[in-house]
Amino acid sequence: MNRIYLYALVSLFGAGTLSSCGGSKKGGAVSEKTGYAYNKRENGGFEVKKGYKRGPGPGLIEIEGGEFIMGGSAIEIPGQDMSTYNYKRQVTVSSFYMDETEVSNTDWLEYLHWIKTTFKDKKDIAAEYYYTSLPDTLVWRRPLSYNEPYVNNYLRHPAYGDYPVVGVTWQQAADYCVWRTDRVNEFILREKGIMTPFRELNKPTAKGGAPAKKSDTVFNTDIYLNNQIKDHGKKAPIDLSADAATNGKGKALRNVRLEDGEIFQPYRLPTEAEWEYAALGLIGNTQYANISEKKIYPWNGLGITSPRKSTRGMILANFKRGKGDYMGVGGSLNDKGSITSSVRSFTPNDFGLYNMAGNVNEWVNDVYRPNTFEATEGLNPFRGNEYADKKKKDPIKDATLEIDAKGRPVMTEAKTGTKQTWAELQKSQYSDPGYKSDQRGYKDDQKNLANGEVITLYDDKSRVYKGGSWNDQAMWLNPAARRYLQEDQSTADIGFRCAMTMLGAPEVKSAGKAQFRNKPTKPFKVK
Repeated sequence: MNRIYLYALVSLFGAGTLSSCGGSKKGGAVSEKTGYAYNKRENGGFEVKKGYKRGPGPGLIEIEGGEFIMGGSAIEIPGQDMSTYNYKRQVTVSSFYMDETEVSNTDWLEYLHWIKTTFKDKKDIAAEYYYTSLPDTLVWRRPLSYNEPYVNNYLRHPAYGDYPVVGVTWQQAADYCVWRTDRVNEFILREKGIMTPFRELNKPTAKGGAPAKKSDTVFNTDIYLNNQIKDHGKKAPIDLSADAATNGKGKALRNVRLEDGEIFQPYRLPTEAEWEYAALGLIGNTQYANISEKKIYPWNGLGITSPRKSTRGMILANFKRGKGDYMGVGGSLNDKGSITSSVRSFTPNDFGLYNMAGNVNEWVNDVYRPNTFEATEGLNPFRGNEYADKKKKDPIKDATLEIDAKGRPVMTEAKTGTKQTWAELQKSQYSDPGYKSDQRGYKDDQKNLANGEVITLYDDKSRVYKGGSWNDQAMWLNPAARRYLQEDQSTADIGFRCAMTMLGAPEVKSAGKAQFRNKPTKPFKVK
């Protein structure tokens, strides 16, 4: 059950929601600091969200964060030397959301279908967009094995529809996250009637009127929030600004704002710390802040087989038991997968996540360094920051965002680490010599060759992947194990799942837990 958090969101130019906008209540709230009533046109039209119901986006489940020892089980695998991956460090991960399963072939085909149909009138854009989004099915080819059927069938044949998509690069996975964010947010806004519902688009009205037409601008969350997409459904919020233009029916409608709480946070790849924390699932072994049993794998115990009577002896993940043993003996197949398996195979871990060990390795957001966690922060450790800003036509006179061919904001390298003064902004002083907009190599100690080439095998385009796969042996099933690959490369054993930032209080479920009780401030009354 999702908790309901009550809070006031404020904005210089106004914010809020209406009863038609996600069922939130309006009116009655009063500023504790000025005495003005919120959500009143006569008081200036400042709107405040009174009730915000938090919850995960489609496909996601809640992961309550906390402290854990990252890399804590790296040297505990029996018979394996994991000293290369021994980077133990105490860190804290904020609460977040994560996909219950890996992204499947069907999920990816939906993505490709959208590209093809959305840009059907812009064939030059569609051709490039579609081609660059295609997984590389040639990753199945091996000189000394007959895998050609997978080259032709694995992505598209329904036999593999619920199998994890592979052959996708880190770049493709990150781009899918952006696309998914926009599709989910557009779906929500249209289903709620805040934008014109899909069923009403291009459909003549009952009285023979002109059909509603979808905006020529492809929906993008940032572009919509910047009021560059004008599409107001019957349940769009009412604009309480005094100078708001009406729609001909006496109502002044507006787009949803971030302050309304209707828009989901972006889908993204999980950080390495988030992924490892979620894979371990220590929440099932924790009581009163004490961990009763550590884990080597996403399940309890030292073994890789089930101890339960009904499934005793069955392997708990899809991996390779030996150099030539991929699925067990005919008539008694064990992990039941010669290659990948369904994204809902085996038993989920204590967070409810499937296949956090085996099946496919999974891309995470981080840039790879062997000593990453000697330099990162203790809260939400991450390496890979590449700061960028949305490009405006004129930062002072015109807040309109520039849009690329995919309907997304054009991003530019961040030039400053702090907010500029108005005088500096007027003079176009955007650069700060001491600020590094790309900090992926922060505190690195790398030596270069005479020609400037880095002598290491990894660089700022090397990305971490974790989890082990159908083509790996058991040592790689440990959540602490980490490897890397260039972000523009792909294999037949790397897939991914998405994550999302959780906003607000980190505690997911408060039932049965002690809570402080605070009294609300009495509203101010003029005497």
